Amino acid sequence: MSRAAGCQGGGGGGDDDRGPRWRRPWKLLALGLLSASSVLAAAPGAGAMSKEEKRQLGNQVLEMFDHAYSNYMEHAYPADELMPLTCRGRVRGQEPSRGDVDDALGKFSLTLIDTLDTLVVLNKTKEFEEAVKKVIKDVNLDNDIVVSVFETNIRVLGGLLGGHSVAIMLKEKGEYMQWYNGELLHMAKELGYKLLPAFNTTSGLPYPRVNLKFGVRHPEARTGTETDTCTACAGTLILEFAALSRFTGTSIFEEYARKALDFIWEKRQRSSNLVGVTINIHTGDWVRKDSGVGAGIDSYYEYLLKAYVLLGDDSFLERFNTHYNAIMRYISQPPLLLDVHIHKPMLNARTWMDSLLAFFPGLQAFTTDFRVHWAQHPLRPEFAESTYFLYKATGDPYYLEVGKTLIENLNKYARVPCGFAAMKDVRTGSHEDRMDSFFLAEMFKYLYLLFADKEDMIFDIEDYIFTTEAHLLPLWLSTTNQTVAKKNTTTEYTELDDSNFDWTCPNTQILFPNDPMFAQSIREPLKNVVDKSCPRGISRAEESLGSGPKPPLRARDFMASNPEHLEILKKMGVSLIHLKDGRVQLVQHAVQAASSLDAEDGLRFMQEMIELSSQQQKEQQLPPRAVQIVSHPFFGRVVLTAGPAQFGMDLSKHKAGTRGFVATIKPYNGCSEITNPEAVKEKIALMQRGQCMFAEKARNIQKAGAIGGIVIDDNEGSSSDTAPLFQMAGDGKNTDDITIPMLFLFNKEGNIILDAIREYEAVEVLLSDKAKDRATIFKGKMIPNYIIDSNLEMENMDQKLSENDSHKQNSEEATSAFQDVGEVSEEPEEEESSDVTDPDSLSPANADSDSVSISNQDSYVPGTDEASAPEPACTQGDNQPQEQKTETESNSKVNWDNKVQPMESILADWNEDIEAFEMMEKDEL
Repeated sequence: MSRAAGCQGGGGGGDDDRGPRWRRPWKLLALGLLSASSVLAAAPGAGAMSKEEKRQLGNQVLEMFDHAYSNYMEHAYPADELMPLTCRGRVRGQEPSRGDVDDALGKFSLTLIDTLDTLVVLNKTKEFEEAVKKVIKDVNLDNDIVVSVFETNIRVLGGLLGGHSVAIMLKEKGEYMQWYNGELLHMAKELGYKLLPAFNTTSGLPYPRVNLKFGVRHPEARTGTETDTCTACAGTLILEFAALSRFTGTSIFEEYARKALDFIWEKRQRSSNLVGVTINIHTGDWVRKDSGVGAGIDSYYEYLLKAYVLLGDDSFLERFNTHYNAIMRYISQPPLLLDVHIHKPMLNARTWMDSLLAFFPGLQAFTTDFRVHWAQHPLRPEFAESTYFLYKATGDPYYLEVGKTLIENLNKYARVPCGFAAMKDVRTGSHEDRMDSFFLAEMFKYLYLLFADKEDMIFDIEDYIFTTEAHLLPLWLSTTNQTVAKKNTTTEYTELDDSNFDWTCPNTQILFPNDPMFAQSIREPLKNVVDKSCPRGISRAEESLGSGPKPPLRARDFMASNPEHLEILKKMGVSLIHLKDGRVQLVQHAVQAASSLDAEDGLRFMQEMIELSSQQQKEQQLPPRAVQIVSHPFFGRVVLTAGPAQFGMDLSKHKAGTRGFVATIKPYNGCSEITNPEAVKEKIALMQRGQCMFAEKARNIQKAGAIGGIVIDDNEGSSSDTAPLFQMAGDGKNTDDITIPMLFLFNKEGNIILDAIREYEAVEVLLSDKAKDRATIFKGKMIPNYIIDSNLEMENMDQKLSENDSHKQNSEEATSAFQDVGEVSEEPEEEESSDVTDPDSLSPANADSDSVSISNQDSYVPGTDEASAPEPACTQGDNQPQEQKTETESNSKVNWDNKVQPMESILADWNEDIEAFEMMEKDEL
C-alpha cells in the first residue's frame, strides 16, 4: 500500500525540506500521469466496460510489465535497480549519492526480490521459478552496508516472505516449484536476525538504519547515532515480522514489532488521538508534531487495520478505529486531507497534500491554493492501489476508466526504451534516471488485478492480505504458531532464547562449543548483583527516614498533601509554595539539602518535574464545558462555566451530554472507596478537590456506579470571574479505563449547586460541551406537570402568601431565589456574575508560565478538613414551618391533578427563553 517518506533519523527536514532526505519527495498527481481533466473525463456512472476491453487492458499491463522487467534483467541485474535513461544498473557507491533515497539499496538485487510474487500474480510462473533460483544462488545478505530498516523490511523481507507464500502455494498445486524446500524463508529469517539489533533502544522503537554485517552502535557499523525515526518507520513492521514468526515458529520477531507498535500507541496525543510524523526513539518525545495520512505516518494506520485482519487481535482494530475517528474529525477537510498539529488539531500544518496519502481512498489531486507544490513523480503506485480497492469495494466501472487513463498516461509520459522513467517535472515532461523497485512490485500488480477476472488468476487472491509493498501473506497465518512472550521463571522481563545469539559476531557456539549452559551459568550468580551494589536505586531521603529500600520519589507520584513526600522534598532542598489559585510552585536550593547526595536527588526530581510540567503545557487546550441545572425551578436557565478533563468521556463527541441527578459522595474528597455507593449509583457525583489525583477520584466514583462527576474547588471564593480556565489532567498513566465525563467547577459556581441541593434536595443537571436550549433539553421527553404548571403554581403561591402575612417573609425569599436563578440567563446584560453563561467570561486568561506548576496533579492542600465539607443534609422543609410545607404540597397536588395547560400555550410562554438560548447557541459556548 502506502509507504513512509523521510523515515530516516536525524530529523527528516521541515515542511519545505523536499530534498534527498525524503525517500519519496512531495508531489502532486497532475498533468502527465493523472491530470484532473483526464480523471474527470470518465464520469462516474459510465457504462460497464466490456469483458473484451478488460482483457485487452490486462494484456497491455502484461506487455508493460515485460518491458520493465526484461530491461531490468538485461541491463541492471544483479544491481538493486535499473537506471532506464542510461540503460544500466544502479550500484550503491558507484553513482552520486542521493541521500536517504539510497538507503533502500543494499546490494541484494532489490528489484528482483521485490518482484517475485508479482510474477505469480501475472501468471508468469516459469519466470518466477527462474527468479527464485537466481535469488537463492546470487543474493548475499551479509554485506557491509548501512540500509533503512523500514525499506529493507517492506521490500526485501516482505519480498522474500511473499515469494515464499506463493512458492509453497504453487508446490501444493503439483506443477511448479516441486524442488522448493523453504529456501526463501531461510533467507528471510537470516535477514530478520540482521534487523533485530536495530531494536536495541530503551523504548523498543527501532533505529532507522542498520548495518547488515555489523548491526548498530559498533565501530564498524557507521550507524546507531540517530535519535529520531518516523512513525511509519517504527509502526510498519508488524505484518512482516509477525508473518516471519508464524512461518518459522520463532516468536522474537513478532514480539519486537508489537512492542514498537504498542509504544507509539501509548505516545499518541491523548486529547486528539493523533500521532506526529517523527518521534525520538529513546525518549518517545514527538520531534515533528504535525499529523496527517501522508508521508511518515501513512502505513502506520494501514498496519493497525491489517494486523487485526492477519493476526486477529482486537486491540489493533480498536486503535485503528480511534485514529480513524480522529482523522475524519480533524484531518479530513473535503475534498482535502490536510496535515494538522497534534496538540492543536483545528490548526492546519500546511495547505497541500503529498502523494503517499493517495493510498487513503478519496484522494483528489489538488491543493487549497490549486497550485503544483512539488512536480516530481517517481512512478508512485498508491493511486493505482486505491483505484483497485475502490473498484473491488464498489464495482463502479468508473474506476476501470481511471485505470485505463493511468495506463495510457504511463505509456505516454513515462515509457522510455529501457523501461519506465520517473518524472522529474510533470509540468515539463522531463525524466529522472530512476525506476524504483516498487514500480514493479506494486503498480503492475494492482493494474493487472483491476482488469482481471477470477478465472484469469491461477489462485484465489482473496486468500491473501497485501502488505504496504503489495506483497502477499496468507490469511491462514492467523491461526498458526501464535506467539506469546516467553517469561523467565525468576524475573519479570522477557528473556531471549540463547539460540538467538547464534547470529551474533563472534558466534557463541564457536566461543563455547562444549558448554551450551555456559551463558546460563554466568547469568545466575550475577542476576541480583546490581541490587546489592548500586544504591542509586534508593532515594537518599527515603533511606534517611528509615523506611528501608523503596523506589525513588518520582515527579509523577508526588502529592503536596502527602507529609512523607513533603519531608523528602525538604531533605532534598526543595521548597513548596502554595499559590492562591490552588497550584503549587517548587523551588530547589542545593545548599539547603541534607547532603550532597540528597541535593543530587533533588536536582533529578526537579528535572522530572520540569519535563512533566512542560509536557502538560504542550497538551491541547480544551474549550470550557457547561453544567446546566435542568430540574425545578431552574428548568435549564442556570448554566455554570466548567473546566474540562483530559480524560474520560469527551463531551464534544457526545452532543446529548450526560444528564442525571447529583449526589454528594462519602468521603467527600473521593480519594478512597466510596462508602455510599447506593446514593451515587446512576447519578452525577459531587466531590471536593484535594488529597489525590483527579483520575483517582474519577475511578472511585465510576466504580461506585456514577454516570459522571463534578469536582468542586476547595479554594474558598475561587470563581471563573477571576481565575483562568482550569483543566483536569490525568495522572501520567493510561486513563483509557475512565469512561464517564468529569468537569471542574470553581468554588463559587460549585456552591450554587450545593445551595440548590440544600434548598430543593433533588437537583438534576446536564453535563455538556455547551448550553442547550430548553426545547432541546426536553425534546422527546414527557414534560413534567410541575414544569407545565410552574407559572400557575407561582401565581397561586403568591396569592396565598399575600393573604397570609405570617408567611410573607419566607415567600419573598423563595420567590427571590427563583428569580435569581431563573431569570439571570434571560437578561445577561444586567448580570455581572460569571455563574451563568457569558461568552466574554469563557476566554481563559493566560496562566503564569514562569513557575513550575503541578497542574496535572490535584495537589492543593485544603484549608479546611473533610469534616467541614458541605453536606447536602438540609432540605427545603428544614427552612420553613411545617404547616407551610404541607400547604404548599397540597396546592401542588391540586395543580397536578386538575390543571392541563395546552402545549401551544407552553411553547408561547417559552418563546422568549428559547430565543435567548438560540443566541447562546450561536455564540458557541
